[in-house]
Amino acid sequence: MLNWAKPFNIFCLLDNQQYQSFSPSGDGGNAFESLLAVGCKANIELNAGNAYPQLKEFYNAHKGWLFGHLGYDLKNEVEQLSSANFDGIGFRDLHFFVPEIVLQLKENRLSIFCDDNPQIIFDSIQACSAEISAIKNMPVIKNRLSHEQYLSTIKEIQQRILRGDCYELNFCQEFYAEPASIDPIAVYQQLTKLSPNPFAALYKLNDRYCLCASPERYLKKMGETVISQPIKGTAKRDLANKLLDEERKTSLLNSNKERSENVMVVDLVRNDLSKICQEGSVKVDELFGIYSFPQVHQMISTVSGRLQNDIHWVDAIKATFPMGSMTGAPKKRVMELIEKYEQTKRGLFSGSIGYINPEGDFDFNVVIRSILYNSNTQYLSFQTGGAITFYSNAAEEYEESLLKAEAIKTVLQ
Repeated sequence: MLNWAKPFNIFCLLDNQQYQSFSPSGDGGNAFESLLAVGCKANIELNAGNAYPQLKEFYNAHKGWLFGHLGYDLKNEVEQLSSANFDGIGFRDLHFFVPEIVLQLKENRLSIFCDDNPQIIFDSIQACSAEISAIKNMPVIKNRLSHEQYLSTIKEIQQRILRGDCYELNFCQEFYAEPASIDPIAVYQQLTKLSPNPFAALYKLNDRYCLCASPERYLKKMGETVISQPIKGTAKRDLANKLLDEERKTSLLNSNKERSENVMVVDLVRNDLSKICQEGSVKVDELFGIYSFPQVHQMISTVSGRLQNDIHWVDAIKATFPMGSMTGAPKKRVMELIEKYEQTKRGLFSGSIGYINPEGDFDFNVVIRSILYNSNTQYLSFQTGGAITFYSNAAEEYEESLLKAEAIKTVLQ
């Protein structure tokens, strides 16, 4: 399917990497195993300013399947903030497209949604090679921040916390390579093979790509129910030593630091959902759930609510984006501080990729553990970070940041 989609200027693959059982929300799991949208009947591509109202108009004019992304800097439209940091990739703040063809794989059944004869599409896919080319020309990865710069920045942030500016701040650093010449499909296949995660995505928008191996859901709508599943809390796995691996899992569950970070984000998500949900309906379905992935154990909580009757899905996004797990608390103030202390514009990183189906339900991930790539400028970038509190250990936060980058570095090097 990916080799068949490769010639299209725009496509979006969403893949749960066979995590059918990954459903701490109790919602029965994902609605599909993989969903591939290709081609473009109509699209909208905007920067923050008047993006949400225009997206609403676009959707109302093109109800049906819709795929695309929300960039982190949509925050500027809602909170009257700004972004002036370096951006080497060039994704605009918002892009959605009405696909020509949608392929949905579920329970070994392929459904094809299109205006043409689906048999012709199926035959053309079958005629494509199933081989993925090997990765060549390994790029040289550089750190945007030195170790010393990272540690000193964490200490400055902690002074901000001590003064009462904020409680928790998600601080990220960039790793990059230029010039970098990669085959995005080959790298994506290697990345998801090494680090399969339930909210993986491969997204192409002309010369820009996102190769995403995300474990985190931002927001899902099913009928009148919305759920969010923030992640805060990470522990490295040791697959060679089962006993040590279980000890790390238990240690993560019992860590006061990780629990305090997680509960702060849960409170932030509850506050965000209360803006769009019926009074008294917002609840924490699961607090401090521990879920294991190939590289790490993660602490995941689930918050849900029942939407108010008159809430448009675009307004639900506007009220809750960017997600609390990638900002901190209080939300507006930490987003101001993030702009001050980070050296790279986040762009699509810590934004979201997802879809809206013809029934008006949607599912959006959190763009983390992801490679962003501009094939025209040959600039490659990925960012990692973590929640900083007053009790954070700067050296340990640096190591956690490297841990989150490990799978990507392994694939690229």
